[in-house]
Amino acid sequence: MKFRYGVDLITFYHPSFWGTNDRASFEKLALDDPRKFWDRIAESVVEAGITGVELTFPPGNWETAVKTFGSAAALSEFLQGSGISVISGFFSALEQYEDPLDPATQKQIIEDALKYSDFLNESNGPVLVAGMPMRRKGTPDNPSFVDFDYVKATADLINRVGAATMSEGVRLALHPEVGSVFCVRRDIDLFLALTDPAYVDFCPDTAHIYLGGTSPVDVLGDHYDRVTIAHWKDAVGRWPNDDSANQDRFELEAQYFKRVGMGSVDWAGWYRGLDKAGFDGWSILELDETPNPIEEMTAARQFVEALATSTK
Repeated sequence: MKFRYGVDLITFYHPSFWGTNDRASFEKLALDDPRKFWDRIAESVVEAGITGVELTFPPGNWETAVKTFGSAAALSEFLQGSGISVISGFFSALEQYEDPLDPATQKQIIEDALKYSDFLNESNGPVLVAGMPMRRKGTPDNPSFVDFDYVKATADLINRVGAATMSEGVRLALHPEVGSVFCVRRDIDLFLALTDPAYVDFCPDTAHIYLGGTSPVDVLGDHYDRVTIAHWKDAVGRWPNDDSANQDRFELEAQYFKRVGMGSVDWAGWYRGLDKAGFDGWSILELDETPNPIEEMTAARQFVEALATSTK
């Protein structure tokens, strides 16, 4: 198996990496001088020995990139000058809207996906990675169930989103966000059973699946034929998966996420599973908002390279 290494830009979002004290100051710095932000991103990716990027939340999002460079093609040309490809973009609309099953909201989600996919098509990025709606516990009087009816209705929307992105030459791949309706093993299996593989792929994330209480290796073994792209991140422990944790998940995740090779994921089994499946997509290395992203991603890449040698 030949590896192509990418990185999600959220890896570079820690304020201290930019010499600021908090997230707000970092975002202001990036928005005040966006070209300086993208210059440092490109330099850092190259220094870590990585050749692809996944766009994500602001300021490393597609809208800001277009404002900075004028077009998706211009961003791609800029990155290609450093030997970097746009691989994918993270799509958060399904998890951001309060009720993704509302007809007006569904129309907006599909429009958002089309715009994002048009950008990716122009920048030669082949995959739109989609986060899923968050679990909502409800109350004893008004419970919220992830049951067959809910999954069927949501899967119907996802199929339409996948058909829309495909019209722009971009594949939709579902991401198992911790705390979402697509995190624990039963939910992953159910959504993949009810979405159409002709339109919807799977982006397994080792850390999120592990925190959901499931072996990423087992999930991969059952669904390898749907895997277009993969997120590589380590983890320790188990996610609480309650309302408080899910609402504050971005702050809490740092306690659980680790750099590849520094947690409890079965990496040898993961590598063998991908190799057996003949995986030839991009491997996205990431560690959300780490203070030392260049060092961490270099170490992650070197770990995977050593893993490939030791598991042959």
